[in-house]
Amino acid sequence: MSTSSILVIGGGFSGITAALEAAEVGHEVFLVEKSPFLGGRVSQLNKYFPKLCPPSCGLEIQFQRLKKNPNVKCFTLAEVTAVSGDVGNYEVTVKVRPRHTAPQSVELGDLAGKLSKDVEDDFNFGLSTRKAVYKDVPFAFPPRYVVDTDNLTDADQAVLAQNEYIDMGEKEKDITLNVGSIVIATGWKPYDVTRLTLLGAGQITDCITNMQMERLASPNGPTNGKILRPSDKTEPKRIAFVQCAGSRDENHLSYCSYICCMASLKQAEYVLEQYPDAEVSIFYIDLRTPGRYENFARKVLAHGKVRAVKGKVAEVKEEAGKVWLTVEDAVAGNKSTDSFDLVVLATGMQPSVAGQALPLDLPQNDEGFLVSDEAKGIFVAGCAGRPLDVMKSAQSGTAAAMKAIQTVRGR
Repeated sequence: MSTSSILVIGGGFSGITAALEAAEVGHEVFLVEKSPFLGGRVSQLNKYFPKLCPPSCGLEIQFQRLKKNPNVKCFTLAEVTAVSGDVGNYEVTVKVRPRHTAPQSVELGDLAGKLSKDVEDDFNFGLSTRKAVYKDVPFAFPPRYVVDTDNLTDADQAVLAQNEYIDMGEKEKDITLNVGSIVIATGWKPYDVTRLTLLGAGQITDCITNMQMERLASPNGPTNGKILRPSDKTEPKRIAFVQCAGSRDENHLSYCSYICCMASLKQAEYVLEQYPDAEVSIFYIDLRTPGRYENFARKVLAHGKVRAVKGKVAEVKEEAGKVWLTVEDAVAGNKSTDSFDLVVLATGMQPSVAGQALPLDLPQNDEGFLVSDEAKGIFVAGCAGRPLDVMKSAQSGTAAAMKAIQTVRGR
C-alpha cells in the first residue's frame, strides 16, 4: 500500500525548504534532524549571500512557516536508524533522544548559570564554552533549551532535580514512519582542520578556520561580534586568508569547495567594517567567484587595504606572538615570509555523512557526496550532493521536494 507522506532527513536550509515546499501543497512531511535545533550551518554564519543577511532573517521566516503548517512534523535529536520497503512504501525507524526540558519555551538561562561544569562549545567551534543546559542561538528552533546529560556533574544533577521544567526521567524512544519518498539533506561539515598541520591548523591558536571567523563576527558568537585574536583577545591589525586549505589537494579534498573564495572576500569585509585601517592579504591559487558574485569580488579587491596574492602558502609558523607565512608567489616568481596577527584558513566542505555508514543504500560519487536514486524515490538536496551556497541549497531543496511529490503522486 503506497503512501503520499515524505521524509526529509536533515534540518538545515535545504531540508527545511524541501519540507515546506512539500507540506504547502498538502503532503504530510516528517523532518528529522539529529541535532537539538534546526538551521544547520546557516545558523552558524554571521551573514550569508546573496544579500549578506544575518541567518536569523531567513531562518526565522522559515521557522514561522514550520510553526504554522500542521503538515510538517519535526523531530530533533533524532536519527534514522533503519529503512526498509521500496518506493511508495518505505518503513523508517527513527531514534529520538530526550531533550529533558519542558515542552513550552521556558527561559532557563539563569538555571544554566548555576551549573558548575564548562563544556567546549562545538557550535562555536571550540572558541568558547557553554553549560550543560543550553540553546545554540537566541532564535533557535525549537525555542527550547536542551540538557547535555553527558556533561552533568553530580552537583549539577542535584541543581536540575529542583527545577520543575527539567525532566531527567525522559527516555529515548523509537518511532516508525511510513513514507513514499525520501529527501536527504544531511548537509556538510568543515574539513578536519587538524589534518592541515603544514598550515598551522590545530597548533597555532591564532590560525583559525573560516567557520570560526564566522562565529567571531557573529553578534551571538563568543566575542559578541568583535573580531579578536583567540590567544589574547586583542584586535588584529594584519589578517591573512589562506585559500584552498584542504581543497584541490589530492592528499585531502581533490575538488573545489565552491564557496571558500566568496567566504573569504565576505570576511575581509567583516574585518574592514570593524577595523578600517587593518591590512588584509588573501593568498590564493585561483579566485573563483561565479556569476553574480563577480561584482562583489571586484568591490572587495579594489579596497586599498586588501592585497590579493596568487601563490601557495608553503609554511605557517608562530614566533614572538605573530603568525608567519611563507608564500610562493606564482606571479613574482619568488618566495617571501611575512607576519600576521590572525590567519584564517578557508577550509573546504565535505558531506556530513563522509566516513559514516548510512541506514539506506545510496550511491556516492568519487568525492563522497551522495547521488539521488530516482528509481527508489530517494533524492539528495543541498550540500549533501555537492558544495553549494545558501541560495543554491534552497533551490536544490525545492527541486528535491518537487521530485519527491512527483514520486508519491505516481508521476
